[in-house]
Amino acid sequence: MRTAATRYSAAMEGLSAETLALMLAVGLVLGTFPVFGCPTILCAAAALALRLNLPALQLVNQFSSPLQVVLLVPLTRAGARIIGAPAGSNLVFKLGGAALQAAAGWCCICVPLGIALYFTLLYSLRRSAGNGRPHGSLTSAKSRGGIAFLTLPGPAKHSARQKAGAAGRNVRENGFQ
Repeated sequence: MRTAATRYSAAMEGLSAETLALMLAVGLVLGTFPVFGCPTILCAAAALALRLNLPALQLVNQFSSPLQVVLLVPLTRAGARIIGAPAGSNLVFKLGGAALQAAAGWCCICVPLGIALYFTLLYSLRRSAGNGRPHGSLTSAKSRGGIAFLTLPGPAKHSARQKAGAAGRNVRENGFQ
């Protein structure tokens, strides 16, 4: 276990808070996919698509394997309620239906929780990396046509020269002297 932790910390060294939060959230969510064997393929595809560190993502995937086994029955039950499918009489159809139900439960429960986990990890990692102030945290939400758009602030620290330049631009743009 100690060697795995050492390898994990070496793989995570030098990564930004955004990349680290994305890697942990994606690895955990895809690692709990209820069909055995699929999480490894899904994590490899996600690592290639999102340009993430493949060994580190697979390590998170492997650490979440016990959670995959524990969540198999609850996700199948949740998927059965979502789909509303009665139990079939043939064993093959029962296994295929159970996999479909578990995947439906995973999509409706784990994916939204993974998105929430990403933003929670991002906030925590940014806060711990800074001096108590979350850099780039979500500050406001603007609504346009019923859709909320989240805005992120700019860089955390500005020099006096940058502030003076920005103030001068605002005066020129707004026409105030």
